Amino acid sequence: MTAFPAKDLLMRYAPAAFALSLLAAVTSSVGFSAPSQPLDPRADALLAQGRAELAAGRLDGAIDAYEAALTVQPGSVAILLDLAEATRRQGMQGKALRYYRLALATEPGNLNALSGEGAAFAEKGALEKARRNLARLEGLCGADCEATRSLSAAIARGPSPRVVSAEAVKPVPAVTEN
Repeated sequence: MTAFPAKDLLMRYAPAAFALSLLAAVTSSVGFSAPSQPLDPRADALLAQGRAELAAGRLDGAIDAYEAALTVQPGSVAILLDLAEATRRQGMQGKALRYYRLALATEPGNLNALSGEGAAFAEKGALEKARRNLARLEGLCGADCEATRSLSAAIARGPSPRVVSAEAVKPVPAVTEN
């Protein structure tokens, strides 16, 4: 029996070892990802109420309903996305970003969360971060994806106009005669 040099052994068994380790890695990562839970009926009713309020243009009522749904079922990605959308429409992009990040922590590849986060970045004026989200979306679903088109439109619109507070504008005192 002849002894094989180490190089021959490496060349023979390295592809098989690599394939087995890849299989083990994929199998273990699938085991750790949990499927999304169905919504509790109470949370589902509150979510529907929030969507109705949002469609009617009552942002405060929608946010209240979404927050109540989130207390019934904490961490629900569907509720977090709707809550983020409502707060974004209200002009609170920072708060919306927080909700989008919570959703992305649960589902890192969620296209709607990536698109919404990018739109909130664009509305805040952080166009470079928005473009990073756009590149990530294009890699995940392509340029013809609805989420990609939505984020592209938000980037094209650019930052939202800033609201000027009363403290920022100081009136000039004028002296008049009686």
